[in-house]
Amino acid sequence: MSLRDKLQTDLHQAMRNRDRTRVSVLRMLRSGIGYEEIEKKGNLDDSSIVDLISRQVRQCRESIGMYRQGNRQDLVDKEEAELAILREYMPTQLSQEELADLAKGVIEEVGATGPTDKGKVMGRLMPQLRGKAEGSMVNEVVTRLLAELEG
Repeated sequence: MSLRDKLQTDLHQAMRNRDRTRVSVLRMLRSGIGYEEIEKKGNLDDSSIVDLISRQVRQCRESIGMYRQGNRQDLVDKEEAELAILREYMPTQLSQEELADLAKGVIEEVGATGPTDKGKVMGRLMPQLRGKAEGSMVNEVVTRLLAELEG
């Protein structure tokens, strides 16, 4: 079953269960998929849908941070509930150890010698990790590993 079909099935189930939050999130995702398909003039595959969900997850996290700064716990709770639903449709996330192992392999592959080679490493690593790890976590791990090489 494709991710698109799973979203549709889950939307129908959420509507039957009268789960307003889930219905809202799934409708937002389906709408985003529709807009992207219009823009690209074709159907999105599962990896493109995962990219869209990743952007939504990032946006939720940013909103949570801003709502926390503004002392709006009601909105923080709402965004966290939406974030939990979005995470259900993401691939399993890599641990820092798994990420470090992959990064070490890429560092050896490109022959990186220090922080100045970060662009080469990130450019080769990020396509492999699409949807499996947050960019900020990848950046942190790669920066640490490259600093260790230099120091």
